[in-house]
Amino acid sequence: MRKKHYMLLAGLVLSIAAAIFFFDPKRPPADDYARSVTHAMAGEDTPLGRAVAPRALSHRGESGFMLLSRGKDSLQWRLAAIEAAQRSLDIQYYMIENDNTGKLLLEAMLRAADRGVRVRILMDDLNLRGADPTWPLLNAHSHIEIRIFNPFATRDEPVFTRVSNVFTGLGQFSKRMHNKILVADNTLAIAGGRNLGDEYFDASGDFNFRDVDMLAVGPIVASMSRSFDSYWNGDEAFPLAALHPTPDNPQAVSGLRGLLQRHWQEEHIAARAPVAGQLQHGEVPLVWAKAELAVDAPSKINLPKEQVGSKPGLLLNRMAAKAKQEFIIVSPYFVPGEGGTEALKALVDKNISVKVLTNSLASSDAVAAHTGYRRYRQALVEGGVELYELKPAPGAHPHSSRFGSSSLSSLHSKIYVVDRRDVIVGSFNLDPRSVTLNTEMLLVIHSPELAGQVITMFEKATRPSASFHVVLQGKQLEWVSTEEGQEQREGAEPDAGLWRRIKVNLFSLLPLENQV
Repeated sequence: MRKKHYMLLAGLVLSIAAAIFFFDPKRPPADDYARSVTHAMAGEDTPLGRAVAPRALSHRGESGFMLLSRGKDSLQWRLAAIEAAQRSLDIQYYMIENDNTGKLLLEAMLRAADRGVRVRILMDDLNLRGADPTWPLLNAHSHIEIRIFNPFATRDEPVFTRVSNVFTGLGQFSKRMHNKILVADNTLAIAGGRNLGDEYFDASGDFNFRDVDMLAVGPIVASMSRSFDSYWNGDEAFPLAALHPTPDNPQAVSGLRGLLQRHWQEEHIAARAPVAGQLQHGEVPLVWAKAELAVDAPSKINLPKEQVGSKPGLLLNRMAAKAKQEFIIVSPYFVPGEGGTEALKALVDKNISVKVLTNSLASSDAVAAHTGYRRYRQALVEGGVELYELKPAPGAHPHSSRFGSSSLSSLHSKIYVVDRRDVIVGSFNLDPRSVTLNTEMLLVIHSPELAGQVITMFEKATRPSASFHVVLQGKQLEWVSTEEGQEQREGAEPDAGLWRRIKVNLFSLLPLENQV
């Protein structure tokens, strides 16, 4: 075994050297592979379209929204939307896991394709499991097409070129598609911070993310569909067949179907009331409001750093500049940089309350990002910013099946509120990666009612039993919280453990801030 390891290592070194010195790392363009330009389908004459139309007419210029704060609800609404689709499904995610909840969603997509629904799935390549045969098997369905954003390599490239792509094109391949939307019949959409996987739906027994999504109907959905089309037809989206051959194996396809069907039955998926009927009869508690969408162009990843502009970032800056009383920030990976720190302190100087909820070192799933945040923490607190860090406490309540199992939790929500009037939600973290590297999206909803719902969540999450309040004691930071009703004050990052403290100190020595 060890001999094989050394041989593999030697081969890798030779491959890297050969790739760097003898091979051109350019990847073939997406148009070298068979792919057609397609666009969102009209959904007005589908059951969903007919159900939404009367309510949209009575709220001209506005869209309807429902906040999805519980993981189980967010999963159920995605399944319901997929089952309701009669014409098209457009699915765009940074990550789609082939786990318990992922299999349920894939089975729902497969059932939709079987009834003739066109299913377009666009995934980022970073988390694509190359050895997982599920995706090529799904792609073999006549009504399912899968494309991959910014792949590391195509299957036609020799191994030397693939290695060269990784090492000489590392800057390009660190740029990822972070957008997250699902659109059914160009009529109903779900957008927000969740990827598709157990930990995003409160379904992991070990670790879950606390996240939010927004269900939407009305004219804003057309904007989301146009955004999807721009990515789907863009130069950065490669057909899956360019990476993995489409299998011609009826037995393998049949085996996958059987696996997904058995999983569906084992999870006891209960029958849901038809979404179209719920919408038509006003049973979905929608909040109607004006809204706008800010989305990066897919070509953002091809621009040199000095030319990169973040549309979601600019929109967030514009909304924050309008604040008169309060600016609330919820960002799991919060690295404001010197400019952002000064901007937030300037708001405080104008008597605007600035409150931030992010992960503690103990709850963060990205220690490197925490390293970047740590550099600005004291300056933020000294400047009057109210800073809260989520505890890694059990973040779920027990439910039936696998959903809601007790586990540790980490913040993953990206949501902002201005003056208890405007809600901004999407995939955008307040960090350099979201601004300069990833493609992102933000949805702005001008609704005091939805803002009130988010503020209620924020106040619950920042209670001393749920989060640490970072304050100044003299010139030193303290973390204030309560345990079993008793106030606790600590002078170092609580509950993090020795190894995490070591890692964050090691990361602080590296020039990583622009990558986190």
